[in-house]
Amino acid sequence: MNPVIELDGLSVRFGARTILDGLTGSQSARAIGLLGPNGAGKSTLINTLLGFYKPALGTARVFGYDIRTQAREIRSLVGYMPEHDSFIAYMNAVTFVRMMAELSGLPPDAALERAHESLFYVGLGEARYRPLSTYSLGMKQLVKLAQAIAHGPKLLILDEPTNGLDPPARQRMIRLIHGMRESQELHIVLCSHLLRDVEETCDEALILKDGRIVHHSNLEEERKANRRFLELEIYGGDNSFADAVERLGCECAVSAPGRMKMILSEGFEIRSLYRLALEHGVRIRRLNFRRDSLQDIFLKAMEGSNGRL
Repeated sequence: MNPVIELDGLSVRFGARTILDGLTGSQSARAIGLLGPNGAGKSTLINTLLGFYKPALGTARVFGYDIRTQAREIRSLVGYMPEHDSFIAYMNAVTFVRMMAELSGLPPDAALERAHESLFYVGLGEARYRPLSTYSLGMKQLVKLAQAIAHGPKLLILDEPTNGLDPPARQRMIRLIHGMRESQELHIVLCSHLLRDVEETCDEALILKDGRIVHHSNLEEERKANRRFLELEIYGGDNSFADAVERLGCECAVSAPGRMKMILSEGFEIRSLYRLALEHGVRIRRLNFRRDSLQDIFLKAMEGSNGRL
């Protein structure tokens, strides 16, 4: 699969301050999550890809187009849903989305047609003639999504799409993102501080800290691997119990006296664990299944800042 985004030693500076520091790597997944604490450089990376900031060093490419020399071509292929509202209050939704579609290159008649289509798609068909100033927060988020997709982009950049939404509105937004992700014509970059949003919708996660890439995770491969982690609290026995478990193909580590962590081998049955415990005089007090979540991955990545793709 051809890369959607390629980063080639990309650095961005504001005065003497380095905001992005030598980002290198490529992403080709259908949906890419962009994560990091405040000030990590997420918004700067998005704005640089869109051509609003000039690189100090290196470059980046979107669908093979270079951000230094082909920014116009890139913007014609990208739909952008910003974090902050940028509405003209007296406009109704149709007029606003039509205007944005025209700014993205569509002729007026096509822009009007696509404005109606995109507003119906996000669920605002009945409210499309109301002034934007009368819209709720959830409806404003949906209008921002509608204007981002109206011109038929190949790449959709979503900046905090569920920000401030109540649970039902968030679920509605997530369902829309899922639906667009399944489209064979559209790639998504989702920038969010909500790990759950990225975990539910994305195939890859790119984590930034202090302007550097500290982790790149292929979430789809991790889901397919489905490695089973087990935490045990035991009493009695000796190291022979752990040795016996490892002979069955499991990885085993003693994290503290009476506590063990295991990665179960494929086909391993829990009753085999109880049989070994009986044979070695071990009592199992507690047993918990778990897998590394995106939160675990994120917290580990925050422990250091020298990582690269």
